[in-house]
Amino acid sequence: MAPAIPGFTYHRVPVADGVSLNAAVAGSGSPIMLLHGFPQTHLMWRHVAADLAADHTVICPDLRGYGASDKPAATDGATYAKRTMAADVLTLARALGHERFALAGHDRGALVAFRAALDHPETITHLACLDVLPTLDMWEVMHGVTAAVGFHLYLMAQSPGLPERMIAASSDAFFGHFLDIWTNDPDAFPDDVRTAYLDACRDAVPSIVADYRASAGIDVDHDRADREAGNRLPVPVTVLQQDWGAALGFDAAALWSAWAPDLRHATVTCGHFMAEEAPADVAKALRELLAR
Repeated sequence: MAPAIPGFTYHRVPVADGVSLNAAVAGSGSPIMLLHGFPQTHLMWRHVAADLAADHTVICPDLRGYGASDKPAATDGATYAKRTMAADVLTLARALGHERFALAGHDRGALVAFRAALDHPETITHLACLDVLPTLDMWEVMHGVTAAVGFHLYLMAQSPGLPERMIAASSDAFFGHFLDIWTNDPDAFPDDVRTAYLDACRDAVPSIVADYRASAGIDVDHDRADREAGNRLPVPVTVLQQDWGAALGFDAAALWSAWAPDLRHATVTCGHFMAEEAPADVAKALRELLAR
């Protein structure tokens, strides 16, 4: 059995036709939902969620296609579009009794959170995005040899078939590679958590690839439409990143500022998996966001 976040109650909530999300919930007070990244599940928030649950209602779901949530077959690009996944989390929040809530996401979850805040500004009160760029900006700044760090983005953007077969042939090695190279702290993942991540990914190769494929197609279209329309994030936004912007040759804070007029941008001294490597820093930043 996969590990759970201690003190949290687990729910299985229908959010769309044939799709239910697994969600861990605890605490009371103003609600905040925490969305995980790749190649993880809701467990990545275990430290931060326990901290915030002291005075907030905390909701930690597995995104569609990940963890113990349903993994519908991708019939078209919209199945795993961030717009679709954002609609999932809004439906989840409402089913749990929350019409308005704060939203924080890491990596893939941050892209879902970003889309939710753009599409549903009347619902999202605060937004935090951890160690990611908006999809359109990411594709625009990646080039040359520096783009090698994102080889998986290009692999999973290919047409259905080959990426799924290649990854499934050695899924533990593929997903474990990112757990190894993206962290500065080898102890960030206890054995049971690492095993849970690899088990979950092994069972979700087609949906994970579909999620990434959407980010090379329909998600770019949605971001571009918002940019051309001048749409911006109307809520307080916090962006945390590891120190990778300068190394890759772009100014992450400037890119985010174009989307977020009320932005606080900070660098955290850790690897990519900051909620597990530096949970106290992340929890502090989220509390400061919620106070704005």
